[in-house]
Amino acid sequence: MALTLEEKKAVVAEVAEVAKGAFSAVAAEYCGLTVEQLTDLRIKARGDSVYVRVVKNTLARRALDGTDFACMSDRLTGPLILAFSQEDPGAAARVAKDFAKENDKFSVTMLSVGGELLEPSDIDKLAKLPTRDQAISMLMSVMLAPTEKLVRTFNEVPGKLVRVVDAVRDQKQQAA
Repeated sequence: MALTLEEKKAVVAEVAEVAKGAFSAVAAEYCGLTVEQLTDLRIKARGDSVYVRVVKNTLARRALDGTDFACMSDRLTGPLILAFSQEDPGAAARVAKDFAKENDKFSVTMLSVGGELLEPSDIDKLAKLPTRDQAISMLMSVMLAPTEKLVRTFNEVPGKLVRVVDAVRDQKQQAA
């Protein structure tokens, strides 16, 4: 069933709104997948805060125009599904990569991060980016390291004094 003009405008507005707030985008071919498989993809994506939508290429071009993902417009050909990461840059890539492992008919055709178009082979790099919580954890461990070292150094002074006193006591006991 064809979309009316108003429905098309609504789709373009929805995708444009999501694209403006997204960190990264993944486009993939989905020909040959069943409805159940696509539903499974949507469920996994929703759990990772990834917006997934099948959009006609002409509508997708209009929606992506004026966003960081406008670089994808020239390569929007064929039946594609678009996935936008809404919380961390690697989420859409992780979902697409995991889904592609299970379904050989699903293939990533392009990636975009920060207005830069990436090759599909770069999906591993994007998927390996840490999540927000992992990045905060890594930052905190780096910030905590100098403090821990300082505390260990301060703790070493009384420890060294105790070892010296113990050595003197042992030496005096052996002399007696």
